[in-house]
Amino acid sequence: MNERLYLLKIQLLGIKPAIWRRFVVPASISLDRLHDVIQIVMGWTDSHLHQFTIGKKRYTEYPEYLEDGLVCGKYRLEDLIKQKGRIFTYIYDFGDSWEHKITLEESRYSAPAVRAGVLCLEGERACPPEDVGGVPGYLEFCNALNDPSHEEHESYMEWCGGDFDSEEFDSEFVSWELMKYLRWSRDRYHNWGAWDDEG
Repeated sequence: MNERLYLLKIQLLGIKPAIWRRFVVPASISLDRLHDVIQIVMGWTDSHLHQFTIGKKRYTEYPEYLEDGLVCGKYRLEDLIKQKGRIFTYIYDFGDSWEHKITLEESRYSAPAVRAGVLCLEGERACPPEDVGGVPGYLEFCNALNDPSHEEHESYMEWCGGDFDSEEFDSEFVSWELMKYLRWSRDRYHNWGAWDDEG
């Protein structure tokens, strides 16, 4: 693969110990596709709006919801972020307001394992559940799960399906999900005219 690769680190802000991932993407990735990758890498379900803030500009899928928003699908990461060490932000779910810090750790990353251009290398801790109420709600959720005497323990256990391990993270599973995403989102050649000729 000859395409230039970026090594990125993303960290969810406001939670300690930190929830973070280190992953690789093509430098030429569009911001809307970067959003897709972040959703998979972090463990979100793409159920809410998002925005990137790079410098003083905000990029989103639906710019009509932001006063000065730009359409993220029209911009490529390499055109906006070039310098190693550069930091930008990603907010997911304007209600819960999950703010992530993204750092460009390497602008010319190279590794034999990165054959498809995207890969999750490592990370720590599980992604919070959707709609848990942002950082304060997540902390309360974890406290309730860890304390059987907590008044909300049973209801939270039922709400999360009876199983949530805040320390769990599997980079191999995430990389497998990224490969499935690439397979289903790749450009395909369709000779639709051939169907008409046979028709």
